[in-house]
This record gives sequence, C-alpha cells and structure tokens, in this order.
Amino acid sequence: MHKRYQEVWHNCLSIIKDNVPSISFRTWFEPIIPIKLENKILTIQVPSPFFYEYLEEQYIDILRKTIRQQLGPEGKLEYNIVVENNSLSNKKPYTLKIPTKNSSGLTNRPISLPINSDENVIKNPFIIPGLKKLEISPQLNPDHTFSNFIEGDCNKLARSASYAVASEPGGTAFNPLFLYGDSGLGKTHLSQAIGIEVKERFPDKTVLYVAATKFRTQFVDAVRNNNANDFLHFYQMIDVLILDDVHEFAGKEKTQETFFQIFNHLHQSKKQLILTSDKSPVELEGIEQRLISRFKWGLSADLQVPDFETRIKILKKKTYNDGIELKDDILEFVATHIKNNVRELEGALISLLAQSTLNKKEITLDLAQDLIEKLIKSSKREISIDYIQKVVCEYFQLPLESLQEKTRKREIVQARQIAMFFSKGMTKHSLSTIGVQIGGKDHATVLHACRTVTNLMETDKKFKGDVREIERNLLS
Repeated sequence: MHKRYQEVWHNCLSIIKDNVPSISFRTWFEPIIPIKLENKILTIQVPSPFFYEYLEEQYIDILRKTIRQQLGPEGKLEYNIVVENNSLSNKKPYTLKIPTKNSSGLTNRPISLPINSDENVIKNPFIIPGLKKLEISPQLNPDHTFSNFIEGDCNKLARSASYAVASEPGGTAFNPLFLYGDSGLGKTHLSQAIGIEVKERFPDKTVLYVAATKFRTQFVDAVRNNNANDFLHFYQMIDVLILDDVHEFAGKEKTQETFFQIFNHLHQSKKQLILTSDKSPVELEGIEQRLISRFKWGLSADLQVPDFETRIKILKKKTYNDGIELKDDILEFVATHIKNNVRELEGALISLLAQSTLNKKEITLDLAQDLIEKLIKSSKREISIDYIQKVVCEYFQLPLESLQEKTRKREIVQARQIAMFFSKGMTKHSLSTIGVQIGGKDHATVLHACRTVTNLMETDKKFKGDVREIERNLLS
C-alpha cells in the first residue's frame, strides 16, 4: 500500500511523463525517490548535487505546476541530495531545505551545497577515477599551433574567429564556435590550436579535446557500468571543450541527449565550446533539431579548399619546418597538381622526400613529376554518399528521391541496398550515418543490406553484373 508521499509523487510523475521526452523522463525523474511529506512539504531524494541543479534549471516550471496541483498553492519541495564522501568511500544523503523564492516554494537558481567531498576530484573517463581537475590531459597535439597554421582566403574567417576565442574563451559571441569543411582542410588543427593557446594564456583553465567517436564510446561504457552521472560530472567541469567530428553523433539518440545536457550546462556557465563537422549545422542529418539550434547560437565558419597561393605557403612552411630545400618550380608543380586538401599536399611532400632518401636521388622536377603522376593515378576519387545514390539511381533509371521513400517496391529496395553497400565500402561514414542519409534507416538495416547484396552477388549472375557495372561507373 502506497504511503501518502509516494502517492503524491506518483501522481506528479504521471503528469510530468506526458510533458517531457521519454528519454529525459527516464534520465531525470525515474531515479528520484520520494522520502516524506510533512506540512505540505514533499521531500525527494536525488542522486547528486548536479542532478538537483539540472532539475532546477530545466524543469522548474513542470515541478511547480505538479506540486501546486497535488498539494495546493502552499505546496513546497525539498531535496535530499546524495553526496560522495571520499574519505569514507561511500555516499551519504544530505537534506537541503531550499529557501522559498516564490509561492510554490521552488527556486529557479542553484545554491551552494556543503559537500564533504573535494570539489576538485572527479572521475576521469580518459584515465582513471579520482584525478584532480588540473591534472586532466587536454589530449592536444603540440604541433597543432596557430603559428603552424597557414592562413589564406580559404580559412580567414575560421582562423580569425578561432584566435578571438582563444584570447577570451567563453567571453565572445562565438560560443559555440562551429568549424566545418571537408576532410583534410585543417579543422582538427585549428580547433586544437585554440586549446593550446588557451593553455598558454590561461594555465588554470581545463581544456579537453575529444573526438565524437571517443565521446560516444566513453558514454556507452559509463552507462554499462552505471557511471552515467560521473561521466556528466567530468564533462561539466571542463572550461574549454573541443568536440571533433560532431556529425558522428548522427542517429545516436542517447548520446545526443547526454551531449545536449553537457552543452547546456557549459554554455550557461559561460564555458567555451568548439565543435567541428564535415557539414554546416543546417546540413547535418540525423541530429536532433534542438542540438542543431544550439550549434547555430554562436558562429559557424567554414574551411574551404586552399587556393594555389595558400598551397604554396603550406608547402614552404612544411619544407622549412622539416629542413628541406626545394626549388620553386618543384613546389609550384606539386601545388598545381595536388589540390584537394592540406593532408594530401603534406603527404605528397613526405613521399617525395622518402623517394629521394631511399633511392639516394636529388629531388628534381622530373622526380616530382613521376611521383605526383603515380599518386594521382593511385589515389581514389573522393566518393560521397550523395554521389553513390545518384549513380545508382541513374543506372536503374529511378528518380533520386525514390531512395528516401517508405516503400516495399522491389526495385527501390534493391537500389537502396546497393547504395548502402557501396557507401559502406567506399566512404568512411558510420553505418548509422549511411542509414540516416539513405532512406532514414538505422545501422541494423544498413548491415542487413550489405549482407543481402553480398549473398545475391554469389547466387545471382545478373545482379552481380549490375553491381560490377555500378562500381565501374562510380570509379570512372
């Protein structure tokens, strides 16, 4: 038989459940335990100080309404907060009586808590639990500095905004700073340069660079080990968070929900966020609209393919740093024929140096011509998911939009499966990203499609011929 306080809280939850997303309800309301009800004051127990703060920041209105509805206009709420006492290696509840700020007895701003634990000690998913805040490694490449980044018309806005952010993290209108562009154009370099500059200017600030895939792996591990709150606490303490390749969150709903919470906490605390992606916020697919909206709060700056003059500057900087002397005609030849991105430029230079060293030959224009010709022939064309869909639809004479339709027509289902098959084999995108872009499917559907295509190629000669012909069209 439910006691009165349990009944009141159960009734509150039934209302709240209908007014918040299901994942938010499971995350923020199911862990709450009602404790007692005295003099129209309902006491609930929450797992951590941050949990309390988040409820007060995000759900003050719905809590106010439900408490009033159940207990009348004089209804009030008190929190029993579980805090960790490190010296005893256990957790003890601490009852916090919130001062009345309005008629409901709820306050909409966090207040200081007398926590017994050391506030600088957090659980670090990168190394081991219990590492102090100032000991967190920023995970930065020391070579990715502003001085090593070549500025040109292709990246002027992004570079200027990045330096402004590094000079005043969290204090400019560029929060978040969203850097986007194709692979190899310097997004990672520039974002890490911000972190390095911040650490030099503000040594006490905690800076962290993390790839989106690493973030998701940590989150999955934290959930599996029942350490989701510790995961949140860790990221809430970062002063400058650099998240690389945020497009990898496509289709990962729970990861997006968690990052949404972290984003809100950091932004409201005037901490700096730097995000990178291969697409602008408006072009992202498989990302919740509320996240995309927040990505657009600050500044979005793109990095484009470097022009000829910028490519020459990059090559000269690279040769200078490596102690290599190359004639201008060789640099101009390389810059003329390697155009796609900075990474390919540097790779060509490394290959040229390697050939010269191994064969004990001087780096001449003839050697450069031979090598660059081989590199161009051997390098695969950059193939996108959109391009694959276009080629597949042209081959089967289907309208491009047909792959996005919810239909069981055999010819469309098969074309979609082939597009998924080639997207998995010819791009670096995750299964979830492929599924989102081809018909709004999940990663399991993509995996099934790839298996189906492989099996049919082994048993159906005509189907195999179609697939091989499409492959030739993609690579031609």
